[in-house]
Amino acid sequence: MNQLLRAYKNVSPIVFESAWESPSNIAFVKYWGKKGHQIPANPSLSMSLKECCTKTKTIFSPSNELQVNLKLEGDTNPKFAQKIRNYLASLESELPWIMNLNVSIETSNTFPHGAGIASSASGLSAFALTFADYLKALNPNDDHSLFFKRASHLARLASGSACRSVFGGFSTWGASDLPEATDLYASPLEVHPDLRFLHDTVLVVNGTEKNISSTDGHGRMSDHFFAEARFSQAKVHFTICVQALKAGDIESVGKILESEALSLHAMMLTSPSAYTLLKPNTLLAIEAIWRFRRETKLPLYFTLDAGPNLHLIYPGHEKKQIELFIHHTLSPMCEKILYDVTGDGPKPC
Repeated sequence: MNQLLRAYKNVSPIVFESAWESPSNIAFVKYWGKKGHQIPANPSLSMSLKECCTKTKTIFSPSNELQVNLKLEGDTNPKFAQKIRNYLASLESELPWIMNLNVSIETSNTFPHGAGIASSASGLSAFALTFADYLKALNPNDDHSLFFKRASHLARLASGSACRSVFGGFSTWGASDLPEATDLYASPLEVHPDLRFLHDTVLVVNGTEKNISSTDGHGRMSDHFFAEARFSQAKVHFTICVQALKAGDIESVGKILESEALSLHAMMLTSPSAYTLLKPNTLLAIEAIWRFRRETKLPLYFTLDAGPNLHLIYPGHEKKQIELFIHHTLSPMCEKILYDVTGDGPKPC
């Protein structure tokens, strides 16, 4: 049994309410492909955001059976409720009392649907934090110094990238040469003071729901001809990116950002069942960014998650000229623009 949950196996459900706000994150080194149950095939690294968050209130109470009710933006959402129920049921072997729990959830996002912001990361980390709070109430005499590691572990079991949203600033997840690195939960990463605060401006090129889910995308890596080469590349990129962040080397970080984004989408294009999530304006914007950087030498870089929308990463001291370029050149290529920065992490609300 996982030591993070051992102290909570033989408790009894009580009535308890918890509310947390948790951020989304943007991966600099991508997690794409897994082994076992939510174990990453390579280590990943991300930056938590400030403005793009999910606020979640959960009421736990005893019940004759496991029941989950969920409201998203005020509307009942049976699909997400079933996802949470399946997740909680998967914990039965470690927390047998969980099958006698009624869970009522109210959740809302500070960002629009389809904006290229990972709502699963923010939403499931927020729920995991409320659940970790509940465990703390069930056994108040336990050592709670591991609270955020426990919350990150619980978030990982729900959605891999969610485990990194439990920490502010930069965090890593997955076995590596870093101290305390593990596949079980994320760990915060201290970076150079010059890079502790970066801008993330999201170009929403297309806000419609993508036709291939991230879960399906991860699954297609299992028989991908280039999978092992991709995992090896990500491990090398991870080491370089960690070193560059600690050294304050934005240029090296930027090169990894863009290589990781393009490698992710190359895996989609070359998978046995090939597909693409890129749109024409995604490519036009990338070409414009490269041209701008060649002409100005300014440190503006992009990355992409599993979708068509670009995240533009740049330091604050170059904000004025870069945001003029975004407004005049890139804004006609997208539906909307969201401005965000490095955040401090989740908080009770």
